[in-house]
Amino acid sequence: MKNVLYLLVGIFFGIVLYKSEAASWFRIYEMFRFDSFHMYGIIGSALVFGMLFVFWAKKNSVKSFFGEPLRIEEKERSFTRYAVGGILFGLGWALAGACPGPIYILVGAGYWPILIVLFGAIVGAFVYGILRQKLPH
Repeated sequence: MKNVLYLLVGIFFGIVLYKSEAASWFRIYEMFRFDSFHMYGIIGSALVFGMLFVFWAKKNSVKSFFGEPLRIEEKERSFTRYAVGGILFGLGWALAGACPGPIYILVGAGYWPILIVLFGAIVGAFVYGILRQKLPH
C-alpha cells in the first residue's frame, strides 16, 4: 500500500513540475543564463517551504503519514564537500538540461533523448557507489 501511495504522489508531483515548466529545458536554460526568474522562484519557494517545514517538524515531534516518528538526522557541517558537490551537480544540470527529478518526468512526457541522460545518471550513481569509500566525505 505504501508503494502505491508513493507512486501516486510521485505522479502528481511529476504532473505539477511538468505543468509549471520546471522540467522544461528552455526554462532551465533561461535560469542558467539569468534571463528569467521563473526557476529561481520555484526553487526559492521550495527552499523556504522546506526550511519552515523542517523547523516546524523538529519543534513539534511530527509523525509520518503512516504514524511513524519523523526523524531528521543532523548533518555534518562542512563547506568544501557541499561546495564541490553543488558545483558538480550544477554543471551536470546545466550540461544535461535537467536535474535528476525532471529526468523521469521528461521520459514520461515522451522526450526520448533524455534516456541518454538517465543512463548517464544511473552509471554515475553506480560509479559513485563503487568509489564512495575512497572519496573524502
